[in-house]
Amino acid sequence: MLKRCIVVVLFVMAAPAAAFAGAWTLPQGTGQWLASLTAATSTNYFDSNGLASTPRYDKFEAQLLIEYGLTDRLTAIVDPGLQQIDIAPPTDAQRTGLGYTEFGARYGFFEDQSWVLSGQATLRLPGTTDTSNPAAIGYTDVEADFRALLGHNFKLGDMPAFFDLEVAQRERTAGLPSEFRADATLGVKVLPQWLLLAQSFNVISEGAGNTLYDGGSYEYYKLQLSAVYSLTPTWELQGGGYTTYAGRNALQENGLIFGVWHQF
Repeated sequence: MLKRCIVVVLFVMAAPAAAFAGAWTLPQGTGQWLASLTAATSTNYFDSNGLASTPRYDKFEAQLLIEYGLTDRLTAIVDPGLQQIDIAPPTDAQRTGLGYTEFGARYGFFEDQSWVLSGQATLRLPGTTDTSNPAAIGYTDVEADFRALLGHNFKLGDMPAFFDLEVAQRERTAGLPSEFRADATLGVKVLPQWLLLAQSFNVISEGAGNTLYDGGSYEYYKLQLSAVYSLTPTWELQGGGYTTYAGRNALQENGLIFGVWHQF
């Protein structure tokens, strides 16, 4: 029920030659940060027969993703977060505090004018170890995330566009099982100041462990749509929303996102 899905991925399209996040690495000595707010709610979950009701679940998250180019091929990543989770009666559980803090790096193996292939590894440290609190389930274990990333710049008609594909192995030390993850992003710059993003986030557990439902395995699939507006060459605003459109032993979440991006 309470699995973490990364609902915001940072892509910067300031100019055709600019670096992106996702599969792209940053030039040495340059950086970017994304401050994001996510508000999500759910009153249903996916069981074996479709949707079933569940105590209302509300989640608010604030994250600050910071990336910095140590070299042209190696980008350092730090991503701390805060969260508030509230589950209605009869569960009746609350938690406010640190979420996961992520440390790691992305390395570019290959890049030409339109294609990039990279690998990324991060260590995820939990903000709580209180396994007795239902509002903390899924957020109490040390995790490691290993992923391969492929990106491509192209033209969609006369509009600059890109896609980013990522496959990942999320290793967990305890609690919920490890997971296979597959994420995809399509970005199209429809106007000089407007970038539209369509993103898919997909998670499949590698074993049983969902203690809030039948204790079995789980999976869920999320679609996120957002728009990014460039205020200046170095400042952007993002707004959009997402929905969990399919799953098994997982919440049917719906949420809104707001982000501020800055390049330095």
